[in-house]
Amino acid sequence: MKIRKGTLSDIPATLALVKELAIYEKAPQEVEVTIEQMNEWGFGKDKLFDFFVAEKDGKIIGIALYYFKYSTWKGKCLFLEDIIVTESERKNGYGKFLFEAVAKVAKELKVKRMEWQVLDWNTPAINFYKKHYTNFDEDWVNCKLTYQQLQENY
Repeated sequence: MKIRKGTLSDIPATLALVKELAIYEKAPQEVEVTIEQMNEWGFGKDKLFDFFVAEKDGKIIGIALYYFKYSTWKGKCLFLEDIIVTESERKNGYGKFLFEAVAKVAKELKVKRMEWQVLDWNTPAINFYKKHYTNFDEDWVNCKLTYQQLQENY
């Protein structure tokens, strides 16, 4: 098993894992991003995200995708968008190694916070994060406007 930074050639396998996660989270229809978009947003001139991959026997079996955000109160923060390990390889420690790789980046860059979200019904993920000294924030409510809402209302 090997954890390494993701490369442009890893994008197709990364998108396949994103689609697998969407099925697990009961929302496969929600994945709209394309390989071309991920190539641009991960490696283009206006790069938006970075990621690690977990490899086993030369095959990508997991990813951790993250990006940076800014807090008006704290400053630079790292947001862990997703840790995804293919179903057949879960509970083998890959998620832990991916999480720790991202946490190491956060530590080295001295960001003020590392943040992520977890669905309230995803007990395995919640239990995983409890092992990593997580503060579960019950004071904040997630809000969003969809692409369609933005186009229609603004």
